[in-house]
Amino acid sequence: MAGKVKSMYICSECGYQSPKWMGKCPGCGNWSTMQETVVNETKSGTAKKSTHTVSKAPMRISEIKTGFEKRCKTGIGELDRVLGGGIVKGSLILVGGDPGIGKSTLLLQICEKTGRDNKILYISGEESESQIKLRAERLGVKTDNLYLISETDVETITETIRSTEPDIVIIDSIQTMHRDDIASAAGSVPQVREATNAFMHIAKSMGISMFIVGHVTKDGSLAGPRVLEHMVDCVLYFEGDRQLAFRILRAVKNRFGSTNEIGVFEMRDIGLCEVDNPSKMLLEGRETEASGNSVTCAMEGSRGVMAEIQALVTPTGFGNPRRMSAGIDFNRVILMIAVLEKRAKMNLSNYDVYINVAGGLRIEETAVDLGICAAIASGQTDNALPADMMFIGEVGLGGELRAVSQLEKRLAEAAKLGFKSAMVPKQSLKGVKVPDGFAAYGVRNVAEMVSMIRRK
Repeated sequence: MAGKVKSMYICSECGYQSPKWMGKCPGCGNWSTMQETVVNETKSGTAKKSTHTVSKAPMRISEIKTGFEKRCKTGIGELDRVLGGGIVKGSLILVGGDPGIGKSTLLLQICEKTGRDNKILYISGEESESQIKLRAERLGVKTDNLYLISETDVETITETIRSTEPDIVIIDSIQTMHRDDIASAAGSVPQVREATNAFMHIAKSMGISMFIVGHVTKDGSLAGPRVLEHMVDCVLYFEGDRQLAFRILRAVKNRFGSTNEIGVFEMRDIGLCEVDNPSKMLLEGRETEASGNSVTCAMEGSRGVMAEIQALVTPTGFGNPRRMSAGIDFNRVILMIAVLEKRAKMNLSNYDVYINVAGGLRIEETAVDLGICAAIASGQTDNALPADMMFIGEVGLGGELRAVSQLEKRLAEAAKLGFKSAMVPKQSLKGVKVPDGFAAYGVRNVAEMVSMIRRK
């Protein structure tokens, strides 16, 4: 018997369901995310009950056998680093990023590298086969093991996957996929959830590695319900401004590897090219004589990445001074300004402060706090910092410098790029091997750091 049709309001962020519209979602607290969806309700009296159940006995953890997962190298070193060594057979990988940042370009390059030994099925819901072919020719993709299909129906796609039996499947994009048995538009919460669920089952049952492209919202998060990220094995984000040449690929979830690694690429006419030395790339063209510029080192997985922090400190022309930041959390910048005013006796209440990380890199690590403070102090006094010095340390609310991890790797990365000295927390120097010809100055608080750079 056919079910009764009714409307349901579902949150696009967390999937919370409600029979009536609400301005604020009770599940996640976001505003204006409740979307109306038509659902089919089956009467309880007509529901078929299961005639039998198959029970599965639990196993002791000591009885479960494990082995090394089978990985396929993509041939792109930076991508393999982010994935943890390559593509795991049967894994579901979600790739997100702003429009035009290079998601489809990277996937076509994967087809060229892995197409020699693997059969690849590229499914596009946004472009025709001829459009994909034109982009593939521009990128130099010439493999004969790449098959293209332009389709949005989930049932048709799953049947095509079963009949062709590929090794790798690419879905571009998940927001265009549609199931006829769900009475809602493509891209809605039920459609995205059920389409991903169907692809997950076929990937796990047939041992197919699958890439899924996901759109992002205005705030940079993946569009659709949060359950989408929970269902997949790996979530990759493309970061960076599409107007700039450099792209950063970051794993925010990875069931088969670390989530701390990043891959750095440069967008060229021939596609995305790997950047083997991100530190050198990020510091190219640095103005060494200008005030307000400091260099720090952030750990991204197993390697240190040198970055330039720029601070522009100017007298304000408004009633309230302006604070802006790019590449660093805004609240962290406000915190550092307050610490400098209170603990280092700097007067910043009449100055606008603008902070930027050169190269489009976004830094979340607190070990760059000292670099932020040094750049602000240099910009306020209009005295340039030594060009061969970097600053590492976490700053507390009392103005004290806290110890940072992996200091030896950070100092080695700085010495490799020609830096001669560094200001670091004094307690972090205990037992640390400093590179030959390199000077590490131990500092206890931000007031001591400000007085030292004023003397240099």
